[in-house]
Amino acid sequence: MRILIVEDDSRLLLQLDQYMQSQGFSVDLADDGDKALFQLQEYEYDLAIVDVGLPSVDGFEVIQRARANKVECPIIILTARDRWQEKVKGLECGADDYLTKPFVHEELLARVKALIRRSSGQANPVIEKGPLSLDTVANQLFVNEQAIDLTAYEYRVIEYLMLNPNKVVSKTEMVEHIYDQDFDLDSNVIEVFVGRLRKKIDKTNQIKPIETLRGRGYRLNANL
Repeated sequence: MRILIVEDDSRLLLQLDQYMQSQGFSVDLADDGDKALFQLQEYEYDLAIVDVGLPSVDGFEVIQRARANKVECPIIILTARDRWQEKVKGLECGADDYLTKPFVHEELLARVKALIRRSSGQANPVIEKGPLSLDTVANQLFVNEQAIDLTAYEYRVIEYLMLNPNKVVSKTEMVEHIYDQDFDLDSNVIEVFVGRLRKKIDKTNQIKPIETLRGRGYRLNANL
């Protein structure tokens, strides 16, 4: 999952960047409101974390303008302002959740994962598709109740496909959601990851978990 973190405190921004990357997210950063608006409009994110007290354009206006420009990803406000009036303002601007500082990283992570699941129509932290079961809390895939050993990027690929079960995902879209902005979008690495997943998930070639749609991309097998 690819997320945007908007925070003008450079120390906190670095901490959040390192923590969310350690939890398997691809992370882009912005330290002021103008940069945040540009990135939200130029790139597709699975979620954004936005501080309120930003230079140039405050977080409330960032969210309001982003929503007016049809940015639909879930947004969590992260701020030291804890008055209920501020929370109401944030939610009315278009935010989906509100977390006040100081906070525990684990709580932020839980909120991020829950919002991403819900935006994909998956309320349950365990996503089940036929013999596949994905525990999005433990970041673990099971096939017929047997744990499958995946690399971090293999997990990101199958997670994205399972969160978008009816969608044809192009290689470019997949790269944009599992890597940072500076990754080479012409790389064929996604083909490698999909090939490895097929071998690990479907050793007997019976499940056929991932469909290839020539010239279009990949999709989770609709018959699972």
